[in-house]
Amino acid sequence: MRKNRLTTLAASAAVVTLLAAGCSGGTESSGDDGTPAAESSGGAVGTETLTVGMPNGTQTENQSPFATGSAALSLGYAFVIYEPLMMLNDARPSEEPTPWLADSIEWSEDYTEAVITPHEGITWSDGEAFDAEDIAFSIQLRKDFEGINTSALPIKKVDTDGSTVTVTFDSPQFVNQAKLADMLIVPEHLWADVEDPTTYTNTDPVGTGPYTLDSWTPQAATLVARDDYWGGDLAVPELRYSSYNDNNALTTALTTGEAQWGWTFIADYENVYIAQDPDHYHQYAAAGLGIDALFLNLEEKPFDDLAFRQALNMAIDRQSITDVATSGVNPPITSVTGLPLPAGEEFVSDEYAGQEYSVDVEGAKQLLTDAGYTGVGDKLMDPDGDPVTFELTNPAGWNDYLTALDLIKNAAAELGAEATVQPANADGWFADIIPPGNFDATLHWTDGGATPWDLYSNIMDGAQYKPLGEPATWNFGRYQDEDVTEALATYAATTDDAERSEALGTIQQHFVEDVPAIAVWARPATAQYSSLNYVGWPSEEDPYNQPQPTGSQAAQILLNLEPASD
Repeated sequence: MRKNRLTTLAASAAVVTLLAAGCSGGTESSGDDGTPAAESSGGAVGTETLTVGMPNGTQTENQSPFATGSAALSLGYAFVIYEPLMMLNDARPSEEPTPWLADSIEWSEDYTEAVITPHEGITWSDGEAFDAEDIAFSIQLRKDFEGINTSALPIKKVDTDGSTVTVTFDSPQFVNQAKLADMLIVPEHLWADVEDPTTYTNTDPVGTGPYTLDSWTPQAATLVARDDYWGGDLAVPELRYSSYNDNNALTTALTTGEAQWGWTFIADYENVYIAQDPDHYHQYAAAGLGIDALFLNLEEKPFDDLAFRQALNMAIDRQSITDVATSGVNPPITSVTGLPLPAGEEFVSDEYAGQEYSVDVEGAKQLLTDAGYTGVGDKLMDPDGDPVTFELTNPAGWNDYLTALDLIKNAAAELGAEATVQPANADGWFADIIPPGNFDATLHWTDGGATPWDLYSNIMDGAQYKPLGEPATWNFGRYQDEDVTEALATYAATTDDAERSEALGTIQQHFVEDVPAIAVWARPATAQYSSLNYVGWPSEEDPYNQPQPTGSQAAQILLNLEPASD
């Protein structure tokens, strides 16, 4: 077994030291009695409820940590009820992870086997002991029910000897080490009797995390801190997760202090938000390798035609889109490889080094004319004589996305294509539009990760292809190319740097030439938060993790908070 970048950082008591509840972000600390900080008692406890806001509209009661779009995942409180094996730092993806429910994950030389050692002394919120069987069960559950294996890990076998768990995979998992580490764990003693975890709504959730669900309505969920949490004392006694109807409503809540933590696009955020209380209002954008891209339905008109995809890609003004739609917070994608710079600089193939997107409407028109289109620039007709029309859709209230779609619509109009923007219900978008491919074009994010594999796999991986109508985990546009699928598999499996570089070159060539999706802007993990009542938030100065409340890092952030002294 090799101990690589997602293996143990420490073991046993040292693990808890790294959790560092109540200390400054990401640093080791100990209590006055010499015990690890997370095991110390007497930490400062605040009195104020922390309100977390998301612009996701009315929620349906579903507390599942597996169901895409469940209230618990949509608003983010699943991540303070359930915890991962290890805590990844998405603000610094190349950093070693912090042990959490697992003391270590040791990988075999060929990355086909991982041995997980659980941390001892952890209890579920109902008082039952957490152990290796819970980890094994949670991983086996994903093998048995493909619909909840959202990371698409090719799990072959799960074994436990009582003290460790051994997971064997069908193929090498070099690029997926983080996905195993980030896996949320559920209690076997409760979920073993669930007939179908893909539909189970889990209305009385039990987890290892620092908070438990106290009350729920379609507009808000209230959670209270555990007094027996294994990771230590919590400064915030109560969390209120409020779901606002749209970005504007959440912006108002944040600027007035009604909500103190959340993520929404705020146009001119420095004047609209921070200026309202510059001493306490903050916005932090943690950069990485993730992007937002316009996913295209490649199996239906007009995006089944390469010429039209190429033309629209040429006509879009990414700088203008990000300036208007994100107030410049999200940097436009400039590299034709789709990689965000500078984070992705080292991964750009030599063939495309220095090659950047440029707006070329006239070139796009000529490309369409050469491909047999008529009415170019007026009323565009495809080579079959059909008018070129399509619908752009994203959830209502997501103003940054919807503004971007309007600008993309205008770019299409310059070519003579008629596009319409159709806001959708957020729950429906997550469940009924994106996975089955019920769209023409839609903005969606990609994962980041420590390499570009996630970005390209999310968009192009034939291994994740599903026919239209069947739910897909990724590759929502239904791109298929055997060379790309093989190159992605090689990149993920090989331990040879030269082979990996060659595979990446193949992937980037097809991304550039085939336009499987249109890369729009880099996707830093951004959030707004108030330090009026609590301090210890991640920041540019202390990037111990990315700042959003909708991810595993939420538990780490809450452990790091302390009552404000002013």
